[in-house]
Amino acid sequence: MLSVGALAGCGGSSGNGVASKSPNAIVREANNAIARASAVHVAGSIFDNGVPLTLDLSLVSGKGGIGQLSEAGFALRVITVGKNVYVKGTPAFLAHFASPAAARTFAGQWLRAPASGAFAPIASLTNMQQLFSRVLLSHGVLKKGGTTTVNGKRVIALRDSTQGGTLYVATTGPPYPVEVVKQGAAGGRIVFDRINQPVTLSPPAHSRDLSQVH
Repeated sequence: MLSVGALAGCGGSSGNGVASKSPNAIVREANNAIARASAVHVAGSIFDNGVPLTLDLSLVSGKGGIGQLSEAGFALRVITVGKNVYVKGTPAFLAHFASPAAARTFAGQWLRAPASGAFAPIASLTNMQQLFSRVLLSHGVLKKGGTTTVNGKRVIALRDSTQGGTLYVATTGPPYPVEVVKQGAAGGRIVFDRINQPVTLSPPAHSRDLSQVH
């Protein structure tokens, strides 16, 4: 449940009925709802397979995403548009990914690669469909908690008793996931908001092909 993120959404003034359903049915409703959204903002910090991961990404369904992320201390900016992903990493990222020479040569430049190539793990974080299938459909045994308010939204809590973490799903308006939280030293918090708000995606004016990096 906490492997990558969760979602936050808008709420309406009347209940949507998910609170009365089974935990697995609620997750399916949340997955179906976000699959119909045009865009979403993802932000927060978690541990992904024991590695600290920080995200601040705006995603557009079927098109890509834009933002910043940091994993294991390596920070970078990323833009995914269609079949290409563009990455601008810190010198530490470039030195680790390629070589110290590449860090000097390509510092401050955007690198371009196919979204299915070497940067595929990065590109997958900017793909709404991949991200939410991984988040919402890969879970352990779920137990339904009570209703509460999170980020100004009325929500129902779903606790993953196998993997840990709690997913909050909106109980008014579309049943979007609102937040995922996990307690403890290996925990974190991811929120999703700005659902269906416009996001502009365009490739950098100048970029270098990743194949040029040695």
